[in-house]
Amino acid sequence: MTSFIREVALASFALVLWVGVSQAASTLRLDYVHSGNALVENYALDRLVIEPQPWPGNPARPIDATNRGANLFEVVDPADGTVLYSRGFSTVFAEWRTTEEAQKLSRAFQESLRLPLPEKPVRVRVLSRDERNAFSVVWSIDVDPSAPDIERKTGPAPAQPIAIRHNGPSERKVDLLILGDGYTAAEAGKFTADAKRLSDRLFATTPFRERADDFNVWALMVATPQSGISRPSTGAYRWSALGTRYDIFGRERYALTLDNRAFRDIAQFAPYEFVEILFNNETYGGGGIFGQFSTAAAGSEWAEYLFIHEFGHHFAALADEYYTSPVAYQSGTARPEPWEPNVTALHDPSRLKWLGKVKQGTPLPTPWPKAEFEKYQRAYQKERSQLRAANKPESEMNALFRRERDFTDKLLANKEFSDRIGAFEGANYQASGYYRSQMQCIMFSRTDHFCDVCADAIEAIIDLYSR
Repeated sequence: MTSFIREVALASFALVLWVGVSQAASTLRLDYVHSGNALVENYALDRLVIEPQPWPGNPARPIDATNRGANLFEVVDPADGTVLYSRGFSTVFAEWRTTEEAQKLSRAFQESLRLPLPEKPVRVRVLSRDERNAFSVVWSIDVDPSAPDIERKTGPAPAQPIAIRHNGPSERKVDLLILGDGYTAAEAGKFTADAKRLSDRLFATTPFRERADDFNVWALMVATPQSGISRPSTGAYRWSALGTRYDIFGRERYALTLDNRAFRDIAQFAPYEFVEILFNNETYGGGGIFGQFSTAAAGSEWAEYLFIHEFGHHFAALADEYYTSPVAYQSGTARPEPWEPNVTALHDPSRLKWLGKVKQGTPLPTPWPKAEFEKYQRAYQKERSQLRAANKPESEMNALFRRERDFTDKLLANKEFSDRIGAFEGANYQASGYYRSQMQCIMFSRTDHFCDVCADAIEAIIDLYSR
């Protein structure tokens, strides 16, 4: 039996067992606390909430067979262990525990799992990858949909979603919700224009362009008293409804919200499976967590790149292919094969995950002007750090970014293997031992396109939610 036929059979079997997974199903959200440090982790239930919007998912695709994410959650029949629903995801906690801070103290992070409301008790279990990248159960909890302590009523919606694109019923479409943060009431029109501008750019980019009809796009914004979000490294503090801020994990460009409860309590008023938060700042920054959300500075000169690049993380679990920018994560010397679809450790070239796309005669590893690229990057990163340390105007940073992009484009154009798929060393934040599939990709540089391997990985997720 092929993997596709097996997936369809499992999905059909799960649908028979799980009564109520249909267009009319409600959405159940399980909020929990994920805590620990570099060595240990713990899970604890926070609350169960029935959201005001119906379940937006595709009832024909309850099982996630894409093998994406640092984690996987499954909804199972407690009587016989049959998996009724599953989705891969990653977490902010998993990123944080690789930082230096996690070696010194413990922290707690809010997280959520969303699923169609079952009609009978189920068991929800969270799985995590081990050192072999195999999933094992790390937490489970029994959920009774008739339990009296489930929150079944919500307050009034703080704002109403706007349909930016509407191509059909949610259960057969990917529902993307764009949330605004750091926009005042007077800037509501600006937010809508930003959401339309940046989503239009997403759908002008392959493979989203070819699959645009498979998406609905919604926009929702809760006004803030002041424009912009907090940037603690410069002493700028702003209250915002979602709590998005710069300087996450001490990285000046890394912008996320750590207030999951606030984020979910607003997002629940629109149909969504994926969320991009647009924050109203000009300073370069963003972030993306697979299956959780992504962020982008809407006022940045690089907003289009940021929106698409960070959405690649959130939507398709794409790894960063760059490796010269400083990051907060601590890396060891081991080079295990990544689970992300677009990078590899190349332990065995004959089993390369994208080998079917490699033309005969392409060497593995594949040569590229790596030494010249790294020489330029050393000077570039030094200047970038100096500009940020001196708090120079964003115009100076933008000019530096433009020079770096132009150099990279020129360096990598028209080289022997510039149009080939292969294994180019330098990816996943590491200069050696990890490889990307092509010289150029929006996950590697500030170019305007995805490589073919990333495009295929994106289409697999679109299929999961729309077909």
